[in-house]
Amino acid sequence: MNERWALAPAEDGGAVLVPLGPDGLPAGEVRREADLVTAVRSRPEVGRWVWRSTAEIYPRLLAAGVRVERCYDIEDAELLLLGSEGRHGEPRSAAAAWARLRRAPVPDDPPPRAAVPGAQSSLFEPEPVAVPFTGLLEVYAEQQRRHEGTEHPGRMRLLTAAESAGMLVASEMNRSGLPWRDDVHRDVLRELLGERYAGGGEPRRLAELADEVSAAFGHRVRPDLPADVVRAFARAGVKVRSTRRWELEEIDHPAVRPLIAYKKLYRIWTAHGWSWLQDWVRDGRFRPEYLPGGTVSGRWTTNGGGALQIPKVLRRAVVADDGWRLVVADADQMEPRVLAAISRDPGLMEVAAHDDDLYTRLSDRAFSGDRDHAKIALLGAVYGQTSGDGLKNLAALRRRFPRAVGYVDDAARAGEEGRLVRTWLGRTSPPAAGARDDDEAGIPQENDDTPARNEFAPGYASTNARARGRFTRNFVVQGSAADWALLLLAALRRATADMRAELVFFQHDEVIVHCPAEEAEAVVRAIRAAGELAGRIAFGETPVRFPFTTAVVERYADAK
Repeated sequence: MNERWALAPAEDGGAVLVPLGPDGLPAGEVRREADLVTAVRSRPEVGRWVWRSTAEIYPRLLAAGVRVERCYDIEDAELLLLGSEGRHGEPRSAAAAWARLRRAPVPDDPPPRAAVPGAQSSLFEPEPVAVPFTGLLEVYAEQQRRHEGTEHPGRMRLLTAAESAGMLVASEMNRSGLPWRDDVHRDVLRELLGERYAGGGEPRRLAELADEVSAAFGHRVRPDLPADVVRAFARAGVKVRSTRRWELEEIDHPAVRPLIAYKKLYRIWTAHGWSWLQDWVRDGRFRPEYLPGGTVSGRWTTNGGGALQIPKVLRRAVVADDGWRLVVADADQMEPRVLAAISRDPGLMEVAAHDDDLYTRLSDRAFSGDRDHAKIALLGAVYGQTSGDGLKNLAALRRRFPRAVGYVDDAARAGEEGRLVRTWLGRTSPPAAGARDDDEAGIPQENDDTPARNEFAPGYASTNARARGRFTRNFVVQGSAADWALLLLAALRRATADMRAELVFFQHDEVIVHCPAEEAEAVVRAIRAAGELAGRIAFGETPVRFPFTTAVVERYADAK
């Protein structure tokens, strides 16, 4: 199972493939098969398939019932390698990589594809620029050489392998789908929003709240238009900068209560209402298109569907099949544990060497038993929120855990100076990663449906050095946590390969497995073991533990 073969679709509808040597070069003759499915199915001895794009090939294999154990995604690796070389923003397609090798004009990457609900992604992607099979092999061999030129070649190879494994998981989750009861969803919508009016207008409850807002101001106001609301407050003698909830809650005005209620329900109606249900749920499954590494930090996004922003109230609609269960697992205090592992701070590693509450142990060590202060201090160190009491708490943290605080301080300094900053495995932040110059700078506000517009993506560079520093301070921790999560998924995927269990959901530090009731306890054990294995593989032998809070439930809502 250690053999590597390169695989690509042929122009005539068939497939071409060849065995590869340790140097990434062909180690035999190019073979031809009638199609991709036959090529893979007839070679079970292959340990890793090398191909241009998982999204191009793997959905076709899954549709035929063919599961691949490992792969190497050339275009995904190109993105990681370009970042490591300080070349963020350059085209990452196989065609672009091949053009660079030949010193030819480099084609732009195709534009992001619009989401197509319920469709297999590869059938609706823009047609890629053609690359001959020999060109693909040249790109792969060159990538193997480029790995050797990175700061930590072994870690970088692990990162590209983990990201490729994430691509397989993403395709499989799209194929399995998240169990979703449309009848329950409709009941929740009626309960929250009331009846629907003909013509597609606002449902009854929203219309009632809009009338309450207008009555509170004494004139007609459109609560769905932020500019209209800001003007209405100004007319009432109240100055507001935005209609964000935290700002509205500080205002003493009768319009605030119905306005906040309206905003909450309006979001549900527009993002997960009846139209969403019709577009995205088919045959009792919600199948979003997951995009591993959709943000600079490595966190996943989705192309449409809002899978990473499912409102808690709608989790009632996520129901296991009859006789099956949902195993919902949350990683406990993942980012502080990752900081302990990557900083190698002896004191913090000792705190993180247990399965119980990390903040309680931290408070006993450095904050006289005050858990809240301990949590604020540690998160302030990670996110750069160090004003007021946070500054005093950070000083106490620095005295007890100097290597941990120094680690994120160094990352912040590198960001302020415009230098490259890397996660533990080598994922690289752009030298001027975008961040907002406000209190939330440095804390990713990711929109899972529009990754190309993410404010931390290349092209959204901030000129504010302090803001960049706050971002890179968090990047080294959050990005390393994302790297760990990829290894967790890969380990869990392997551990459940011989079960009927299916990975159906993943979000930052949470995973859901759908399985027969009799497999549930084995899945719980597999998740915990996968977390520990991922920690050892990612960070080496440290005392840091990576525990999970797990729940075996019939409904997702019952896990919280």
